Amino acid sequence: MGSVHGFPVVDPADAAVGARLKHWREQRGLSLEDLARLMDMTPEEQRRIEAGRAHLNSLRIGTAISALRLPLWALTSDTRAY
Repeated sequence: MGSVHGFPVVDPADAAVGARLKHWREQRGLSLEDLARLMDMTPEEQRRIEAGRAHLNSLRIGTAISALRLPLWALTSDTRAY
């Protein structure tokens, strides 16, 4: 990933997924540390994902929706799929 003036480039899609993940984590009453543990990652990795500075691969998305008991659309869209 490149940078401009020392700031990491944030992919808009990663930022959107990260914001949705944070929203649902907070809605479910989980701390960042709790969700990081459930997803088998460090709290720092979780912070980077929620800030849009890291990419969630399909395996991690599956783990997140399972941990938060969400349908897939909840992390990939702001509109219900049904």
